[in-house]
Amino acid sequence: MHDFGYRKNSLYCEGVKLEDLAKKFATPLYVYSYHTLTGHYEKLASAFKRINPLICYSVKANSNLAILRALTARGAGLDIVSGGELFRAQKARCPACRIVYASVGKTDREIYAAIKKGILFFNVESLAELENINRISGSLRKITRVAIRINPDVEAKTHKYITTGKLTNKFGIDLKSAYRILLRRAEFSHLDICGLHIHIGSQITQSAPFVEAIKKVSRFVGELKSKGVELKYLNIGGGLGIVYDREEPQTAQIYAERIMPLLEKTGLRIIMEPGRFIAGNSGILITRVLYIKNTPKKKFIIVDGGMNDLVRPALYGAHHNILPLRAVAKKEKADVVGPICESGDFFAKERPIARVQEGDYLAVMSAGAYGFSMSSNYNSRPRPAEVMVSGKKAFLIRKREIPADLVRNELVPEGLIR
Repeated sequence: MHDFGYRKNSLYCEGVKLEDLAKKFATPLYVYSYHTLTGHYEKLASAFKRINPLICYSVKANSNLAILRALTARGAGLDIVSGGELFRAQKARCPACRIVYASVGKTDREIYAAIKKGILFFNVESLAELENINRISGSLRKITRVAIRINPDVEAKTHKYITTGKLTNKFGIDLKSAYRILLRRAEFSHLDICGLHIHIGSQITQSAPFVEAIKKVSRFVGELKSKGVELKYLNIGGGLGIVYDREEPQTAQIYAERIMPLLEKTGLRIIMEPGRFIAGNSGILITRVLYIKNTPKKKFIIVDGGMNDLVRPALYGAHHNILPLRAVAKKEKADVVGPICESGDFFAKERPIARVQEGDYLAVMSAGAYGFSMSSNYNSRPRPAEVMVSGKKAFLIRKREIPADLVRNELVPEGLIR
């Protein structure tokens, strides 16, 4: 589901004509649908209402404060992975009791800050990290809640860069090691080891990997109970896939029907960490055609957006549908490429694309997740503006960077240059 569609041959976001936004705010430009964003959160909440999980939106998918605030105002928690994301969570007025903190490499400074803020718990990824959080918590005279991240050794059937639940991945602790840790939990005197966490990957379109992982963890919970280890939380992570092209991912309702009976048997409070499912189809990237270049081998549509604005095609070979802002019937095979000085700077290769002219606009669809949040200033390019549409109104939620932003923190010390 999303709220982007054609009306009288012009592409709209909700009640706003996208070409008007492109002209007003310039390009490249990220545009989000408020209704799509909040609607996907509500779909998950409704599908799982029988068990009333805490749905912690994954900040890394899209960390704009307006997006975070739109979700936390509806009761969402936040899944964070850095001190910077903790700062954003505070700015978005997310209660600390609705924040969970993952990442394999939390620094001492980040751990201190999160303990002081009183987050719900850390998702702990190694014994070394567990020992460090226990040490820091002791220095603060606190008892800190943690969940052990389990690596269930499940094949997620997704891109190798975004699978996280195999033993060859850097994430989590294997079941045998986790079992030994939990049996000696009393040794960690400044920790309340109160839950388990799993996250097997991203953009997973089938239910089978989730079912397999949850079954493994459910059996593990039973083994722990038999040894007197009582837990409170089970965090099942995120990873629900979305439609980018011709995928047929499960709906929130089907996902709930497949796994909810398994979750209910655990008797634990359930936490979820969706990111892409909520944000992915809520956003697009608008880019303007600069040049049409014909060569003996192929046609290139050169646009003003590049891999610094949206890196997923270059990084993963990811597919994003590309639509003209003015409907065009005729198509021709072309590469859609950006201005970055890299051959990997492309949005599409050898794909039927609407026959456009210089000055026309294209929408790179399904760019709401891992779009702006993975953008950069490569080639010293200022990052785009972001706009949120709600009904017939458009709101600027991030100003376009200017050249001064590129060098704001750089110094040329006196005496350096001789």
